[in-house]
Amino acid sequence: MAAITPTAGSNLNSTPAPTKQTLQSNYVDFTSSATEGWAQQYLPDIIEKEAEVFGNRTISGFLNQVGAEESMASDRVIWSEQGRLHLSYTGASIVNAGTITIASSGTHAVRVGQTIVLSDGAATPKIIKCWVKTVAADNTTLLVIPYSGGATVGDVSGFNTADDGSFTCDFFVYGSEFKKGDSGMTNAVTPQHKTFVNKPIIIKDKFEVSGSDTAAIGWVEISGEEGQNGYLWYLKAEGDTRARFADYLEMACVEGELAKATGGVDTELGTAGSDDTAGTEGLFAAINDRGHVTSGIAGTSAADDLGSFDEILKKFDGQGAIEENMLYVNRGVSLAIDDMLASQNSYGAGGTSYGVFNNDEDMALNLGFSGFRRGSYDFYKTDWKYLNDSTLRGMTNISDVRGVVIPAGVSTVYDQSLGKNLKRPFLHVRYRASQTDDRKMKSWITGSVGGNITSDLDAMEVHYLSERCLVVQGANNFMLLN
Repeated sequence: MAAITPTAGSNLNSTPAPTKQTLQSNYVDFTSSATEGWAQQYLPDIIEKEAEVFGNRTISGFLNQVGAEESMASDRVIWSEQGRLHLSYTGASIVNAGTITIASSGTHAVRVGQTIVLSDGAATPKIIKCWVKTVAADNTTLLVIPYSGGATVGDVSGFNTADDGSFTCDFFVYGSEFKKGDSGMTNAVTPQHKTFVNKPIIIKDKFEVSGSDTAAIGWVEISGEEGQNGYLWYLKAEGDTRARFADYLEMACVEGELAKATGGVDTELGTAGSDDTAGTEGLFAAINDRGHVTSGIAGTSAADDLGSFDEILKKFDGQGAIEENMLYVNRGVSLAIDDMLASQNSYGAGGTSYGVFNNDEDMALNLGFSGFRRGSYDFYKTDWKYLNDSTLRGMTNISDVRGVVIPAGVSTVYDQSLGKNLKRPFLHVRYRASQTDDRKMKSWITGSVGGNITSDLDAMEVHYLSERCLVVQGANNFMLLN
């Protein structure tokens, strides 16, 4: 107060009083232009409790619900997945003579004597059964004879072929037939499995406060993101940094993408280059690459939504047909599903069906999911905060992902490092760790402030580091709703 010098004609009187009392000699007239804006009371009336205007701001927790965490010791994680059991081929070219040339890989595992179901691939396909007469030595073509009469498939009425082989067909093997006294099957089908690789990335962050700022004590009453209450001093910002870093650990595993070898990201120079491939394959990238992407539930009408949902079920029928699946969706899809269920089921309140919970609303809400059954599948629906947050995937122009369908349970895979089959969740996080260093979530303090003197820096620095990646097993059973 003593440093404030009243100006001529002002109503500011700076003669201090020995006690807290309003006197003519120490009164500040706040209506005066000379003092207006300096203060509105003797001291500001500070509301020490921080207002929680955004609720719980963190979005992490998704991977904890649907997956697991496991340590790794190398720069790569490799896993193998089963291939298909049965032989089927699409987009093969066929000619009138009954010769089929395999598309895509160019080779096949069909053998002489096997029987196939053959479609001509037309808009209204003609389907016939054929017997495999000969197979080329390079396994690129085979000659088939129809059971429905005629020497070649071109003789079958209504079956579309072309002399130049430009017409495409689809087929699968359903058995075999041999004459009496014939030799056995030639060759053998060797089971194949697919091997996938992912790499961990190093994620870092840092909080810093200078020594001078630590002396300016200002207590703030807060409610932490995990429900804790109390007072924080200058480390309030450190708590926010730690919470944000925890979100980054999950978002990196969800959004991560491997850089292409032809235009990789050079993390050392900060420039694009073909000599350094960076990144990691996250959840969305894995589903886009090996899973299913659909427009999903349009939200136009209950009838249309049910039809769209049934198309999703057909996709699952063609894959692992895993009965229990979890729907993590944004608000729009969640409401569309509620409307769809309300039109089909009279149980529940507000259009929510609780079929898999014996139609017990309390049982379903206690689990945090709304469950329902369609066909032979059980679905558990919940809102995914990450897709609704207006600073993340809920942004107006970054809302292309509306939800994901994730299978529940575990899968059996062959672990290359352990050399045996293991059961693991379809999603699990791998982090680098050894007997000397655990990089799951590291934090340490440097500087000369806060009682931990490691350098002459007049500040306290809190460092965070993690090295991890996500393993998405059986991505063919996942679906991304765009």
